[in-house]
Amino acid sequence: MTGYGRASGAIGGHTLTVQVSSVNRKTLDLTVSLPEGWELLEAAILERVREFAVRGKVHVDVELTGTAGGEDLRWNEGAVTAALDKLAALADAQGVAFTPTPELLWQIATSTRRGGDVLPVETGQAAVLAAVDTALQDFSVMRAKEGEALLVDFLGRIAAVRRMLEIVAQRAPLVAPAYRDHLHRRLREAGLELDVDDERVLKELALFADRCDLSEEITRFRSHLEQLTALVRSDGEVGRKAEFILQEIGREAHTIGAKANDLAIAKQVIELKNELERVREQMANVE
Repeated sequence: MTGYGRASGAIGGHTLTVQVSSVNRKTLDLTVSLPEGWELLEAAILERVREFAVRGKVHVDVELTGTAGGEDLRWNEGAVTAALDKLAALADAQGVAFTPTPELLWQIATSTRRGGDVLPVETGQAAVLAAVDTALQDFSVMRAKEGEALLVDFLGRIAAVRRMLEIVAQRAPLVAPAYRDHLHRRLREAGLELDVDDERVLKELALFADRCDLSEEITRFRSHLEQLTALVRSDGEVGRKAEFILQEIGREAHTIGAKANDLAIAKQVIELKNELERVREQMANVE
């Protein structure tokens, strides 16, 4: 599921910005970007994110820029000079002319810019984690709104599948009698004088009726739909459980299509499978 949350604050005169974003993914993929020297906060941040997300590619970006009063950070002139000297020495060793351009100076200066001494991680830990918590709350609200929209969509599609299943259930008892009539007609057309109560005819009809009986599959299908409806309405984790139920529903649909031996039911099963596939694709992104 997609989501975004943002929070800001101040640490030691610097501006702190935390952004949490996610895109769809079947598994949970977490990444964190932190200021240099603050890597020790990654584990605590990841632990907090896992309380809000179990699926998706989630990225947490923690930035420390400028100063709270708007004063620019100071250039690290020593680092810039050292970098230029190293590049000049390398170029000279390779026999290449070296003339620094404004773009190169800007890139080196920006990469080495600093705001006085680097803030120790202990100084920013409380503020960063508080900002992460706030950003995650906004992130969670956005994902919840998406979840509400998905719930409406799922319930509509489940209802459509249920209607298709009931059409199949109404048609199923008519398949065996239709086959009986078809068999009798073919026997007459072939000029075979067999009595309708002939043991061979009755045996063939009994075998066909047994092969095309869909009562068990329809009962299980209905049960799975009830379970799926209850699950998507629940407050707990939905995604993986729903995928399992959809897998079982798919098996029942396949069996019904294979056993029915009826064109009308076969057409209905195709439409039913198409709708199930749409639900399955969307469910892959749900937690």
